[in-house]
Amino acid sequence: MTESFRHNGEYPQGEQQQQSAYSQQEHATAQQEHSAFAGASAGSPVNPEWPPPPAYEPEQAPQAAASTALLTEPVSRGATRRRRARGPLALLAAVAIAAAAVGGGTAYAFQELSGNDTGPTSSTTASVVPTAEKGTVAGVAQAVSPSIVEINATSAVGESTGSGVIITSDGEIITNNHVVSGADSIKVRTSDGKSYSAEVVGTDSKKDLALIKLKDASGMKTATLGNSDGVKVGDEVVAIGSPEGLTGTVTSGIVSALNRDVTVSTDESQGQGQGQGGGNDQWPFGFGGQEFNGDTGSSTTTYKALQTDASLNPGNSGGALIDMNGNIIGINSAMYSPASATSASAGSAGLGFAIPINTVKSDLDTLRAGGSDS
Repeated sequence: MTESFRHNGEYPQGEQQQQSAYSQQEHATAQQEHSAFAGASAGSPVNPEWPPPPAYEPEQAPQAAASTALLTEPVSRGATRRRRARGPLALLAAVAIAAAAVGGGTAYAFQELSGNDTGPTSSTTASVVPTAEKGTVAGVAQAVSPSIVEINATSAVGESTGSGVIITSDGEIITNNHVVSGADSIKVRTSDGKSYSAEVVGTDSKKDLALIKLKDASGMKTATLGNSDGVKVGDEVVAIGSPEGLTGTVTSGIVSALNRDVTVSTDESQGQGQGQGGGNDQWPFGFGGQEFNGDTGSSTTTYKALQTDASLNPGNSGGALIDMNGNIIGINSAMYSPASATSASAGSAGLGFAIPINTVKSDLDTLRAGGSDS
C-alpha cells in the first residue's frame, strides 16, 4: 500500500513535486506549480479508498505562519487580559487591606477612647480587684476601702455619723440624705486618716440621696460604680462603712432579695442622732407595712432597694455595698435592729437594705444641679 501510494497518490506526489519546485526554482510562480500539480494528478488513477484531494493546493509555509499567528495572538491577548486583570484585582486587594487596617485602627482608637477610664461608671463584669485577690473579701476591701469615707454632720438638733462613697477625684461624695440633711457643718475623714470640710451640693429626700463635695481636695481615689441591674439573688457582696465611728469596717454576705419596697422619712430632723449609740437613735424605716427603729413620721418616701444579710450597723448609712469585682452596686441606707435592743445589744439582724447604684447614677445630674429638694 505504501509503495502504491507513493507512485499513484496525488496529494503526496503533488506535495513532493511542490517541495522539489520550491527547492530548485524559488522564483517559480504559484500558477506554474499548480499546473504541474494538476498534470500529475490527471495521469494517475485514483484509488476510491483514498480520501479526495483538496480543492486547491495547500500552501504549507503560509499555513505555518498563519497557524503561528493564530496561536500566538490569543495567547498574547490572554496574557494582556491577565496583566490588565491583575491591575484591578491588585487595586481591590490593596483597598481591602487598607480598609482592614483603617478598621482595625478605628477599633483600636475607639477602644482607647472608651476603655476602663470611663469616669464613675462601669459594668459589673469589670474587675478593680487585684488579680491575686480576685473573688475574695480581702481583695475587695483592699481595692475599695480608700474610696469610702466617714461623715460627721452637725446641726442645731444634734449630730449624725454616716459613710460616703467618693465618685470623683476632686472630692464628690455620694451618701444618704438622712446623714447630712439640715447639717450646718460637715466633716469627712478618709481611709488614710485625713480630715476635710465638706458642703452639700444637692439632696433628693424622695430617694434618700445626697451629694456633698470636699473642700480643697484633689487626687482622691474614686470608686467604680457598677450595674445593679445585673445583680442576682445569692450574689456575694461586701459592705464597707463606719459603724459607730469605726472607719473602714468591712463585713460580707449575699444579696437576699431584689426590689424591696423600703419607706423612709423625708423629715430632715429624723436623721440627726443616727449612729450615736444605737437603739432608738437608729434610722427608722418601714418595710412590709411595719416600722422599724422608731417612727418614720408623717412625711415619708418609698424606694426600691436591694436586700442583704451583710452586717449593717448604725453609721453604715451612705456606705457601699460592693460586688466581688469591686464595683459599687448599692448605697447602704437602712438596717433592722430589734425594738427591744439596748445600746449594748443593738446590731445587725441580717436584714439590711441598699439603694441600687443605677438609681444613684440616674440621679447624679439632678444632685449636681442642687437636687430635687432645692
